[in-house]
Amino acid sequence: MDHHRHTIRLKDFDYSESGYYFITICTKDREYLFGDIVDERMNLNQLGNIIGEFWQNIPNHFSAVELNKFVVMPNHIHGIIHIVGVQNFEPLQANTYQHIIPGSIGSIIRSFKSEVTKYNRRNNNKQTTWQRNFWEHVIRNEREYYQIQKYIKDNPKNWDKDKLCNK
Repeated sequence: MDHHRHTIRLKDFDYSESGYYFITICTKDREYLFGDIVDERMNLNQLGNIIGEFWQNIPNHFSAVELNKFVVMPNHIHGIIHIVGVQNFEPLQANTYQHIIPGSIGSIIRSFKSEVTKYNRRNNNKQTTWQRNFWEHVIRNEREYYQIQKYIKDNPKNWDKDKLCNK
């Protein structure tokens, strides 16, 4: 069995750079942990509400981060993170993709996922919440930005067509 991890990140891209990033984080095995879709609306359970609170709290831990549209779904979350200003960190070097740069998308998501996991453990839920990785997309222009905002907003009403719904 190959235990080497392979990056899904863009080679030679500095993820601490100013910009907008579309993030998707799935639950382990895409298990429904955060609530249900009823009448095209997301009904969050207790953990789903905590996820939303922790997500909105990200700028309190990362001063160069602004949040935009996000949604908590039964087995994943989508959100737009805006890194503002110059981070002044060394760029990611080749063959060191597992090193996480402070203030980068990787460090932000790792911190967020860690806080949720700690919350679960403190509340006697030993279940693993997250899949190992996450998806990100660097938003390159205004048109793409608005399309992604609409996608996030419409995600609950399009749940039956969502490839992450794990039917």
